[in-house]
Amino acid sequence: MSKLDLRPSPIAGTWYPANPDSLAASIDGYLAEAGLPEIKGQVIAVIAPHAGHRYSGQVAAYAFSALRGLEPDLVVVLSPFHNYAPYPLITTKHSAYFTPLDIVEVDKDALHELHNHLPISITPIANDGEHSLEIELPFLQRVLKKKFKLLPIMVRAQEEFVAQQLGESLALTLQNRNAILVASTDLSHFYDQETAAKYDHEMLKRFESFDPSSIFEAEHHEQGFACGHAAVAAVQWAAQALGANKVQILNYATSGDVTGDHSSVVGYGAAVILKQ
Repeated sequence: MSKLDLRPSPIAGTWYPANPDSLAASIDGYLAEAGLPEIKGQVIAVIAPHAGHRYSGQVAAYAFSALRGLEPDLVVVLSPFHNYAPYPLITTKHSAYFTPLDIVEVDKDALHELHNHLPISITPIANDGEHSLEIELPFLQRVLKKKFKLLPIMVRAQEEFVAQQLGESLALTLQNRNAILVASTDLSHFYDQETAAKYDHEMLKRFESFDPSSIFEAEHHEQGFACGHAAVAAVQWAAQALGANKVQILNYATSGDVTGDHSSVVGYGAAVILKQ
């Protein structure tokens, strides 16, 4: 395993603790405090926020708590890409992600198969600085007790047809695999608490409707916002093709609920996608 080409973490020590024991303890604390409602059905996917753990960790814990007891061989994480790169879909060029808790190996076979199903290319890049995909990995490492491989996709393209093609191609790739999907997104950014809640509840309503096209409609008409809306929509299309038929919202909060500053907040939501 030591011979794997590791993607170094650009955010350990800032976005979450770099010390393995501190990181494990903080995540376990968030998970312990996440009081889940009753969840009926097979978990196909979750939607989780991606700010620093201090800000969104408690909301993210609701999504990842829904994965307790599962033993997937593969976890697909779809996130936005916050930096500039002239590619619609991006993955890592490295063979594994490093976090302070352990390494997570990339499933190159699954990535190759996904590439074959997709009419759009996925471009591998080295040493990306993207936080929104990596930030979910320590939660997965704490909640999933079996070693899993990773299929990481960063979605820079914001077009609906790209998200739909990605989702449908993911479903083909996963149909004979023991896998779960994770969509990484935050909600509105830098509105006051009251305005943020209005936008965020509208976007969560679109998530819950399980109509991926409606997520894009909310964005285009400025009725709700999510930086990872294309990643969420792609995961929803994939989950539908894999038999899922319900989205359940698990938790919502803003950065203001953590900091006490409600003048300019970021919204966070957690959800689970189920096959009932």
